[in-house]
Amino acid sequence: MCLAVPGKILSIQGEDLMRSGKISFSGVVKEVNLAYLPEAQIGDYAIIHAGVAIATVDPEEAEQTLLDLQEISTTIDKTR
Repeated sequence: MCLAVPGKILSIQGEDLMRSGKISFSGVVKEVNLAYLPEAQIGDYAIIHAGVAIATVDPEEAEQTLLDLQEISTTIDKTR
């Protein structure tokens, strides 16, 4: 099973196939490939899978998804 997680684009560098950016996942920052999203801009939320941005998403939807994932994590921690 794969899990694609939304992250907020903090910076962008490069062009075309070399386009990449720093993405924040609730404070954890990773470098990802943005080649598939030439329209993505700083401040956008993108779905990231295996280090590649595959789609942009509505900011409210992304934030709700991140809250839901945090709630799941908290629930799992309580059952341990």
